[in-house]
Amino acid sequence: MTQSEKLFARAKELIPGGVNSPVRAFRSVGGAPFFVKAAHGATLTTADDRELIDFVCTWGPAIHGHNHPRIKAAIATALEAGTSFGTPNPYEVEMAELIVRFVPSIQKVRMCNSGTEATMSAIRLARGFTRRDKIIKFSGCYHGHSDSLLIKAGSGALTHGNPDSAGVPASFARETVVLPYNDRAALDAAFAANPGEIACVIIEPYCGNVGFIMPDAGYLQYLREITAKHGTLLIFDEVMTGFRLHLAGVQGLLNAGRASATTPNSEPQTPNSPPPFAPDLTCLGKIIGGGLPVGAFGGRADIMDHLAPLGPVYQAGTLSGNPLAMAAGISALRLLEELNPYARLDQLGRQLRDAVLAACRTKGLPVQVPQSGSMFSIFFTDTPVRDYATALKGDAKIFGRFFHACLDRGVYLAPSAYEAGFLSTAHEGAAIARACEVLTTAVREI
Repeated sequence: MTQSEKLFARAKELIPGGVNSPVRAFRSVGGAPFFVKAAHGATLTTADDRELIDFVCTWGPAIHGHNHPRIKAAIATALEAGTSFGTPNPYEVEMAELIVRFVPSIQKVRMCNSGTEATMSAIRLARGFTRRDKIIKFSGCYHGHSDSLLIKAGSGALTHGNPDSAGVPASFARETVVLPYNDRAALDAAFAANPGEIACVIIEPYCGNVGFIMPDAGYLQYLREITAKHGTLLIFDEVMTGFRLHLAGVQGLLNAGRASATTPNSEPQTPNSPPPFAPDLTCLGKIIGGGLPVGAFGGRADIMDHLAPLGPVYQAGTLSGNPLAMAAGISALRLLEELNPYARLDQLGRQLRDAVLAACRTKGLPVQVPQSGSMFSIFFTDTPVRDYATALKGDAKIFGRFFHACLDRGVYLAPSAYEAGFLSTAHEGAAIARACEVLTTAVREI
């Protein structure tokens, strides 16, 4: 019996399913999970001393690779002063300054401890601000496991074939309107059916929890227009995409696109002026913790000032703004600002995508490989994937065989047909070349 098998046997006796997050259980791809004892750069080292090229990247945070020396040093420095204070600390202020500077739609921000806390708090704030109860979310978009949001969720809920969680009261579910992603007509119908009742629309602007799916051209702009028309707040869940696809997330990509389309004589944006495209609230996480637990939500100052202690919407957290997490996140963000790695990460993503497309084309195997920057997915289907329904057309059984063929050869992809993959700056060079070779071989053998 391997060390991972021994650990999993012990874990199953003490932890439900033997895992502390469901998608780790390998249920949708078969087999048992491996356990990791160390990670460096683009590589995981398992409990059995196997080295794996990692395209999960801690589900997003490790954009600089694992155990980056600057981030590790920042944590060590913070640790010398203590692990937690229960009071405001200087790191919180520096983190807030960075977020507000990098994401122009955010005028004020509050730290919390996870992406789930960020989305849950943002929705409560939207309801308190608008004095409305209903929310709109999209099929397959996963915004954490709070009750209002586990309705047609993605991520682990979708992987296990049960998008609606037991324990969520029907009365809660009735306040959540679920629509298909990329469907303008459905948006029109939902607002017409619920006049003056929709507090907010929450969306992963680029989906990462039903696999990686990008919006149709103009869809997010239309979403901004219709929410503004109805006095509804627009919340971007950029927990995955924030700082990963652009220093200002997907909204930064949208604004960059609009800026490139302006005339040379157009008036430049000043640092304090609103960007051309701006959600009302944005949820962040993952990268801003540098690998430690973290979340944040922020947006327009007039909305954020409805939070206690200034306003009537209560939100709190004993470990919010933890100095270790803040120090790690500050280091990660400053590295991104210095390196500006986004164009190179996109090249690496295209290299991986093109290798899979070429191998599948040679074999005559239908495949879709949506990719932008350092995020991608592999769907074994001939149908373009643009929403929850078309994502489900992917052949999960073929993906399971492909997953294990890659894993056997030392490449670790997300253990689900419905999760995004991630690259890091550490995949440069030998790691990406070896991974492309493995993925090509795996396609030939499935």
